[in-house]
Amino acid sequence: MIDTSKAEIQTRQQQAGTEDPSERFTLRLYVTGTTSRSMLAIKNLQRICEKHLAGMYDLEVIDIYQYPEAAAHAQIIAAPTLIKLSPAPLRRAIGDLSNEDKVLFALNLPANDRYGS
Repeated sequence: MIDTSKAEIQTRQQQAGTEDPSERFTLRLYVTGTTSRSMLAIKNLQRICEKHLAGMYDLEVIDIYQYPEAAAHAQIIAAPTLIKLSPAPLRRAIGDLSNEDKVLFALNLPANDRYGS
C-alpha cells in the first residue's frame, strides 16, 4: 500500500513488460491525505492497473494536502482525481475508482480485456 502520509510524492514504478516505452501508461492520482476514500481509490486503481496494464504503467500519487500547488497547477477541483497523462489523449476520472468499466473508459482501454494481449 502506498503511504500518502509521507511529506513527499510517492511514485510507484512498475517494471516494463514491453520494449516500447511509448506503450507505457503514465498515471497521476490526486488524493486528500489518508482518508478512507483516498485509500480506496489507490487500492482500486492498483488492482485495475495490475489486471489490465501489468508492467506497463507508472503511477504517481500526490497528496493535495501536502502539495496544494500541484493540485492548483493540474486544476484539480475534486479528489480523488485520476489523470492519464500518456498515452494521449489526456483523460480524467473522479471518485474512488470502484467502477472498473468507468476507469477503463478513462484510460481509453476496452472493458474486459487486458491491454496488449
